[in-house]
Amino acid sequence: MGSPLPSIPTAKGPRGHGVPTLLAREGEHTVNIEKIHFVGAGPGDAELITVKGARLLKEADVIVYAGSLVDRELVRTYAPDARVFDSAGMTLEETTTALSQAALNGKKAVRLHTGDPSIYGAIQEQMVELDLLGLEYEVVPGVTSAFAAAATLKQELTLPEVSQTVIITRLAGRTPVPDRERLSEIARIGATLVVYLSVSMIEKVVAELLRGAYTPSTRVAVVAKASWPDEQVVEGTLADIAGKVKEAGIAKQALILVGDVLRARVEGMKAKSLLYDKGFTHGCREGIVT
Repeated sequence: MGSPLPSIPTAKGPRGHGVPTLLAREGEHTVNIEKIHFVGAGPGDAELITVKGARLLKEADVIVYAGSLVDRELVRTYAPDARVFDSAGMTLEETTTALSQAALNGKKAVRLHTGDPSIYGAIQEQMVELDLLGLEYEVVPGVTSAFAAAATLKQELTLPEVSQTVIITRLAGRTPVPDRERLSEIARIGATLVVYLSVSMIEKVVAELLRGAYTPSTRVAVVAKASWPDEQVVEGTLADIAGKVKEAGIAKQALILVGDVLRARVEGMKAKSLLYDKGFTHGCREGIVT
């Protein structure tokens, strides 16, 4: 982690919030305030960061990254000379100071989040702090682990006549969820379900799902550290997945994928998409009638 951070000089805005001046001074020189970038690191594999995300890392002078979730190798690869802060041991105020002080000093700063920043990334509160400081920022999307897990399983999450809906959710734990979004309520839909941040409570997940449209024979896959070198995959049904997960020693950084789409690779597909059906007409092709 970097050295202790200085406080941010601010002026009072019209609503009493501290906002920085338009230019920051570094010695006797004025410098332009840089835009801060929130970047999705992708699910783990260093090659799964976007081209834009990789470019921004290469250009960065300061990086604040989620060290407990993002592989440090990603930072070493793309930003070996940047000043790096591991946010795992930092508070919101400390990460804000690191980013905003860099921007005020004309340095390019990147806040590197695992997966896609918009999914359980806690970026909204960080952006609010930057809004209060009057600093510009941009969000660069990344590949969330749900899609890396689907790629590992070689599984489409939406299949004709099976499921056309994918729900990303989590089980209530230290972070509560609204009552209407309890897992047992969502399970009534019977769609393809991707459950984040809940594998340590796998027995409770199973119990909640069985109160909905799923049955003990519903297929389940648990993918730990999707796309990482030490990725693990456990497959089963709601009847046996909890025991298999415990036996595999998976307790964190894992997704639980649930739904009938997972039967396709074992039992075959119920129906094919019309998109490439030779008799189907759409805006780019006339169907062939026989």
